[in-house]
Amino acid sequence: MTDRIELGLDTFGDVTYGPDGTLIHQAQVIRNLVDEAVLADQVGVDFIGVGEHHRDDFAVSAPEVVLAAIAARTNRIRLGSAVTVLSSDDPIRVFQRFSTVDAISGGRAEVILGRGSFTESFPLFGFRLNDYETLFTEKLDLFANILAGEPVTWQGSVRPPLQNQPIYPPIENGKLKTWIGVGGSPESVIRAARYGLPLMLAIIGGEPKRFRPFVDLYYRALDQLGGDKSLPIGVHSPGHVAETDELAREQLWPGYKAMHDRIGGERGWGPTTYDRFQAEAEYGSLYVGSPETVAKKIVDTIKTLGVTRFDMKYSGGPTPHEHMMKSIELYGTKVIPMVRDMLA
Repeated sequence: MTDRIELGLDTFGDVTYGPDGTLIHQAQVIRNLVDEAVLADQVGVDFIGVGEHHRDDFAVSAPEVVLAAIAARTNRIRLGSAVTVLSSDDPIRVFQRFSTVDAISGGRAEVILGRGSFTESFPLFGFRLNDYETLFTEKLDLFANILAGEPVTWQGSVRPPLQNQPIYPPIENGKLKTWIGVGGSPESVIRAARYGLPLMLAIIGGEPKRFRPFVDLYYRALDQLGGDKSLPIGVHSPGHVAETDELAREQLWPGYKAMHDRIGGERGWGPTTYDRFQAEAEYGSLYVGSPETVAKKIVDTIKTLGVTRFDMKYSGGPTPHEHMMKSIELYGTKVIPMVRDMLA
């Protein structure tokens, strides 16, 4: 089992506090992110995912450009998105950008496609939120056609039709590994199974075991559709690693609260409390603590859900860059070996 488990890291390029306690420029955040990914490669992390947002608290709006910079400075780590908002993008351009990253990195690119839990990209690029479901459904269908590697013939309502159209550059070897990111929609789970694509579960709150029905649904759908039941399932959840449980919580809490209160205020939630933070750390989907604490919790999730990939979102709101660098180092040098030993 252990040789099939992948352990990765994700970031949204959260805008962070600098040494003087003020927020640093988004340009510096992006440069810091590249350094974080280089460190992840050096300490043995399997994957680095970079999310797409279009707002002032996250610095990355073009993940593929950042991934290309990372590709040029790394040797083995796999490179992907976390996630790419396909609904407000063009599937052909998404494929072309990731196939370019794949070429630069020597075959290390993968993409996680999602509908987007943030909606800023829709008005920004001229799409209507009323078309939310249609946009994703049709664009995923086109993307699945492109993945086959043959000239594409396709017709839908969201863009002009294509007739025997080759897409360049092609993937050099095999196919572009493509996941479907799911936050809580059974329809998206079934959609992933229908297209024969791996499933990435975004579990950002509550007990991970709540998502076991999604895992079971995915396998039932694959079985009924005659799909490949060896397709991987992954989990994306937030976390932070420090030398001790106390230090990890102390470092993460200010950034965690700042991020949750801002997003919560936009969505009508009340401010979060330290008691809720502790409850998520103890029983929920927050992987914060010493290497041993985090490793044990990851193992519990892997066993409970039967997944083969775990990606920890290591960027926690404005948590400083130096804290994240130490978290990455401990994740690669301590947490990953512990997880593999516990699963052996």
